[in-house]
Amino acid sequence: MNETLQFPLIFAGFFLLLCAVALLIWLAVGAARRERGIFAQHRELLRDLHEGLDRQTDRIGEHARADRELLQNGLTASAAQLSHSIEALTRGMEGQLRNLAGQVNSRLDEGMRKTSDTFANIMARLAAIDEAQKKIDGLAGSMVSLQEILGDKRARGAFGEVQLEALVRNALPPEACAFQATLPNGTRVDCLLELPPPTGRVAIDAKFPLENYNRMFDPALEQAGRKAAQTAFRADVCRHIDAIADKYILPGVTADGAVMFLPAEAIFAELHAAHPEIIARAQARRVWIVSPTTLMAVLNTARAVLKDVETRRQVHVIQDELGRLAKDFQRFDARMNALARHIEQAGKDVEEVHISSRKISAHFQRIESVRFDETEEATDTKNLDPGEVDAP
Repeated sequence: MNETLQFPLIFAGFFLLLCAVALLIWLAVGAARRERGIFAQHRELLRDLHEGLDRQTDRIGEHARADRELLQNGLTASAAQLSHSIEALTRGMEGQLRNLAGQVNSRLDEGMRKTSDTFANIMARLAAIDEAQKKIDGLAGSMVSLQEILGDKRARGAFGEVQLEALVRNALPPEACAFQATLPNGTRVDCLLELPPPTGRVAIDAKFPLENYNRMFDPALEQAGRKAAQTAFRADVCRHIDAIADKYILPGVTADGAVMFLPAEAIFAELHAAHPEIIARAQARRVWIVSPTTLMAVLNTARAVLKDVETRRQVHVIQDELGRLAKDFQRFDARMNALARHIEQAGKDVEEVHISSRKISAHFQRIESVRFDETEEATDTKNLDPGEVDAP
């Protein structure tokens, strides 16, 4: 019975063993099949991946080509637009430069016109100065020198009013003297000098008594007669000095002194040499005794005074003209400075326009020289080896 029980148990164990072996074999076969399936799937996956990469690379290349074409088209359009913009900017700059050139020319023309006006005013001022100088020269030319007066024997030989008038007319201008002028007291003076203040109007008398003087030197007379003539001559001169002082020295009308003209140098010398009391009396009455020579000294002094006054008057005119000329030059200098500033500003504007043009050209050159790194990377990816892709 034990053997009968052991056999089924052995058979069952053997069966279980066979089942276990079969199960192991089945599991091994299934594992082998699954491994072959997984390997096939892996290869299929790699093949699909490689094909996807190829397709992706193709798409990337197509997109890159499309992008490159689009970018080239955009660059072409941008270049055309930039070219049009540069042309428009150039035309605008040319227009501005033409306007600027027109303004500069207009300002230059205006500056030249103002300069011409200024120089015309300057020439007018110089003409006025020349006219003033001519008046001074004419005044100097109207005077005669002492040499000419002393050389005029006929004038020196004349007596009285004729000699006085000749001397005065030769020494002074017509407006500086008057002959046979009537004073406010009703007396008539032989010559009235019109001198500037403070001297004023100076009366000259030429009515000198010569009868007793001629008798003093008459050889036909005796000594007593000549002495009587000398006494009479002295009395005549004193009376004449008093008459001149009373008639021709008028306070507020004439100067505080008058001139008694002696027609000959000999008479003048006789008074100073032999009759000092007459000279003292004349000085006390403020009557100045002159001869033709000393009268010339007085007239030359008066001429110098008149010339100095006229010169000062003309100097004021010249100074006024020079002052106006200086103002014209100052206005001319200010206008020239303003014109220079405008021209300098125009030059700066042109330089800034050139700088802008150079910057635009540099930007355009940088845009044309751009390299596309994306296109190069796409080309490198397409050329990869499939084994290098499977390596990971």
